[in-house]
Amino acid sequence: MITVSNTTPIVSFSSIGKIEILKDIFHEIIIPQAVYNEIKAKRSFGYDEVDLDFIKVQAIKNKDSNLNIQNRLDLGEAETIILSKEINADNTIIDENIGYAIAKEEGLNVVRTLSILLRAKEKNIITEVKPCIDEMIIKGRWYSNRVYEAFLKRAGET
Repeated sequence: MITVSNTTPIVSFSSIGKIEILKDIFHEIIIPQAVYNEIKAKRSFGYDEVDLDFIKVQAIKNKDSNLNIQNRLDLGEAETIILSKEINADNTIIDENIGYAIAKEEGLNVVRTLSILLRAKEKNIITEVKPCIDEMIIKGRWYSNRVYEAFLKRAGET
């Protein structure tokens, strides 16, 4: 299974000490160089974890292909979408709404951090999603009340 990730999921799982969920679900994560550079730009969540052996860095081949989407996305998101297309990824992990929508438009199978938490619960990797989401929020992630409540309901935790 080929999975390409943007910055936010790696930072989010690192912030709660559960980066291994990505390994348990996907076995290997591929990130474009721009995502690696974003994470390494500041010594914060994900800084050390991005160098774990199951996270591989791969440069995009067509540097010009990001010109079409670069004006709507940051470089990491753009390269995540481009790399996913170049290597025919099975999964593309992007949380931000615009990046998610563009990746869908490009025909990619897109998943988000919350969906990964739900998969982890279904596979008994974690027993509850609520503590993970709550800790992510404490560590800087933001979810609207509507998204938070709907997700907990979907996970059977309300």
